[in-house]
Amino acid sequence: MIIRNLQKSIQEKIGKGKTILLLGARQVGKSTLLRNLFEDEKNILWLDAENPDIPELFKNATNTSLTRQFSNYKIVIIDEAQKIENIGSVLKLFTDYLKNTQVIATGSSSFEIKNKTNEPLTGRKWEYHLFPLSYSEMVEHTNEIEEKRLLTHRLIYGYYPEIVVHDDDLALRLKTLSESYLYKDILMWQDIKKPDKLVQLLKALAMQIGSEVNYHELGNIVGLKNDTVEKYIQLLEQTFVIFRLPAYSTNQRKELKKGKKIYFFDNGIRNAILGDFKLFETRQDKGALFENFVISELYKKHSYEGKTFQCYFWRTADQQEIDLIIEKEGILNAYEIKWNPGSKAKLSKTFSKVYPNHTFQVINAENIVDFM
Repeated sequence: MIIRNLQKSIQEKIGKGKTILLLGARQVGKSTLLRNLFEDEKNILWLDAENPDIPELFKNATNTSLTRQFSNYKIVIIDEAQKIENIGSVLKLFTDYLKNTQVIATGSSSFEIKNKTNEPLTGRKWEYHLFPLSYSEMVEHTNEIEEKRLLTHRLIYGYYPEIVVHDDDLALRLKTLSESYLYKDILMWQDIKKPDKLVQLLKALAMQIGSEVNYHELGNIVGLKNDTVEKYIQLLEQTFVIFRLPAYSTNQRKELKKGKKIYFFDNGIRNAILGDFKLFETRQDKGALFENFVISELYKKHSYEGKTFQCYFWRTADQQEIDLIIEKEGILNAYEIKWNPGSKAKLSKTFSKVYPNHTFQVINAENIVDFM
């Protein structure tokens, strides 16, 4: 059993009087985490809202009807809660009136579940994001030596649980994951009228990891208007496929202020979108794969720590740049990411002068474990 970093945090919030929301892409292990957490709990009810009869249970819900149906359970878990039309109001009633019942809702579509829960659950929820397995979780499951040995394998096939626990047909498994689950919530969304364009956009983004993206250029590549490109990217972000890094700037001269980079939460999904599973040693995109891997792993790490943080890149008009900046507790933590341990990297003197309250480190294939 692979212990997830969030398990302890969620366990500590059980019975503390608030709804627990667990959000994350399909197949990253939300249900498995909860089943591991409550494997010895007898007084528990599991409801899968993708079954058509489950949303019917909550139509016209009142505190009286919920008390009658669910008050005898210690824990009620609602999977894919975004399928329930009035889920925010339902969870509010659980929290306000069923004081002895802990309700937990999972969702794979933050753009739906957040819209439905933000206002009703103000001050009434603990919210967690679960991602594909992380380097640190796998080090705890195996060991540091084994995970470092498998690094090039992870750079190609990623960390989805199904991929980690199998050693056969990995390319086919990832293709099935991406086609059957990755787009499911997005393509069902009413405003997606050109799903083929969405797939083309994903391929264009997969080709540009580590590079700045321009919505106008992307629109020209896939045949979409700028605002449609932006909307699709927002949806991909809200279904935990990709995430954006904006440019860090305090309006200093020559700093890029509006740039953005886009990364994938999982290398395997990125490679499945391109249909490219060539051996790492033969690839031309080694640096981009390693950069995507490191940045996504650091994003997971800081997210699981539960503290406020922001991720950026930094660049000037004269091409001085920093791959990643994590702003946390008033400190700018700057990182250069180099696959080759022999590659040299120096921090820009311009950055050092303007932002003295910083740290700087270089992450490479040899020292990666020190940062994960």
